[in-house]
Amino acid sequence: MNRVFKALADPTRRRVLELLRAQPMTAGALCDHFPVSRPTMSAHFAVLREADLVDSRKQGTTVTYRLKLSVLEEALLGFSQTFGIGAGVPAVTPDGIPSTDPVNEPNKGPVR
Repeated sequence: MNRVFKALADPTRRRVLELLRAQPMTAGALCDHFPVSRPTMSAHFAVLREADLVDSRKQGTTVTYRLKLSVLEEALLGFSQTFGIGAGVPAVTPDGIPSTDPVNEPNKGPVR
């Protein structure tokens, strides 16, 4: 999960994922959206591949990238569960112990 969040930490990589959400794109087409060099974009693509957020397919000299949405969803779900975010997801303490704090339980906020 750390690799996914490292990849998501950079705004350029987040924008690449947004573009790929619409459709698979070639490396060249993706590069056209950014004011940086192709080697810089290549490094961004490598981080995204390492995090398993994109799938790449090479055909001749053209590399086409596609978003692996299931990996992103899994990472975000794991993250939300860690912090007890979401319906029916029990909150946990930093030690991984289920929390009995009513503030963190759905529909059981503090009494005022």
